[in-house]
Amino acid sequence: MKTIFENIRNAAWALALIFLLVTAVVPVHAQTAAPASATSKEAGDLQRLVTEFETANGLKVLVKRREGSQSVVAGLFLRGGARNVTAENAGVESLMLDVATEASQKFPLGVMRRELARTGTSLSFGINYDYSVFTLGSTRRYFERSWEIFTDSVLHPSFTPEDFARVKSRTLVALSDDEDTPDSFLQKLQSRVAYAGHPYANDPRGTLPSVTGLTLDQVKAFHQRMMETSRMLLVVVGDVDPQDIQRKVESSFGKLPKGDYKTEPPPPLSFSGPTVAVTARTLPTNYVQGVFAAPPLTSADIYAMRVASSILQNRVYVEVRVRRNLSYAPDAFLESRGANTGGIYVTSTDANQSVRVMLGAITSLKTEETSPAEISATAQQFLTRYYMGQETNAAQAGELAQYELIGGGWRNSADFIERLRAVTPLDVKRVANTYLRNLQFVVIGNPSQIDKSAFVPADLPR
Repeated sequence: MKTIFENIRNAAWALALIFLLVTAVVPVHAQTAAPASATSKEAGDLQRLVTEFETANGLKVLVKRREGSQSVVAGLFLRGGARNVTAENAGVESLMLDVATEASQKFPLGVMRRELARTGTSLSFGINYDYSVFTLGSTRRYFERSWEIFTDSVLHPSFTPEDFARVKSRTLVALSDDEDTPDSFLQKLQSRVAYAGHPYANDPRGTLPSVTGLTLDQVKAFHQRMMETSRMLLVVVGDVDPQDIQRKVESSFGKLPKGDYKTEPPPPLSFSGPTVAVTARTLPTNYVQGVFAAPPLTSADIYAMRVASSILQNRVYVEVRVRRNLSYAPDAFLESRGANTGGIYVTSTDANQSVRVMLGAITSLKTEETSPAEISATAQQFLTRYYMGQETNAAQAGELAQYELIGGGWRNSADFIERLRAVTPLDVKRVANTYLRNLQFVVIGNPSQIDKSAFVPADLPR
């Protein structure tokens, strides 16, 4: 049976994952006027609910008020992700975040666990290729106490040798499991292929060799380096008073140095031709994934690409599973990263036929004009899933942060809806031809069952 703390810890990790689904020495000021381009109802509603301000030492803060909500979430986001680490110290940021959420100077390990359990507080972290986050989930009743725990963990982690050793051991066990699960191993192999020579090649979670070599002194030094407001974004969502949050932020984070960190978008990905990399494993089925370079959130093409990806997802499901019964869960997907990718995925005993069918679905998107009715239905389906996914405070905080950090500004999270509804058949055909090409395939399974020519689209030489 799980202990109370284990249940809270699991809930905290889930909260951190939702967060990732992802500025002069002057008085603090609020900005609530909508830009001229934000004319949709969603944009107007968002402008009304979100207060933006910046502290005198340069910390940007977004507060979204949801009246009546009994919970409050906060995320302190740190910019950089994979670009904060090297191949040698990859994993240091993740390890720093993990150890920092174990205990702090005011709240040693035992006290921390009792307070988290007593107040129903979730304290955790998350990290991806573009940024990381300290996360707080609290009830409105205990928000004052939860905020004290959260800020002390961020600013004054205890970093005891015992906590460090325990968390490092736990991290190494998790990393050693990556190759034991085919799906996890597939993603690891895909990253090696897609991100070769790119900053994303440094996995923020680290590798067994890099994490093994990390020391507590390195973690402490990294924490000190990251405690600059130019690297930070704070997002708070709940039934809270923005002015009260402003006072709390000034009191907690007002003495941090600003630093001189400059945000730069990662270089875009580009693949010169299709590739297939096969890794031999004795498995009952073959695991296959292929990715293409996709537009980032800042691109005007992202809206049509979302619709095209959703249409492709529906079509491969029908063609591969329903009509041919080649796989239980074929998929098409589109990520949301600074250097973005999309792709297709399937597990099948007949990988060759499955991939041919999926590539055929891609070809039809390129050569045939999708009907307005299918686009409208697909966009509505996507929007339904989107709205359902935005029901929690954590999801809304994550959405605001994602657009602020890598999407050209938080207001674009509202413009996104309006632009999605405006996608046309010609837009879908255009982005399919622009981006759905030069797929980088990785396969785990029996090499003798894989015909690499089947992984080349019909419109290319085989």
